[in-house]
Amino acid sequence: MAEKRRIPKRKIIVPKECYFCTQKKEPTYADAASLQKFVSDRGKIIMRTRTGLCARHQRRLTTAIKHARHLALMSFVAKD
Repeated sequence: MAEKRRIPKRKIIVPKECYFCTQKKEPTYADAASLQKFVSDRGKIIMRTRTGLCARHQRRLTTAIKHARHLALMSFVAKD
């Protein structure tokens, strides 16, 4: 029987405080540059456990990114 390979887990460094709470601002679709920090290189929205956002701002961030995509301020997929 073949032995199973052990893949080392990556240690995720999570910020302790929410980015938007510390900056005292809300995520808006018009500020596409700051929204880009929370999108992976493939165009997916990064989960809350990785970004360190609070639940309230993660929900608002998601809707802001979706609005920015519909208005063509951000792309839906990664560029090749």
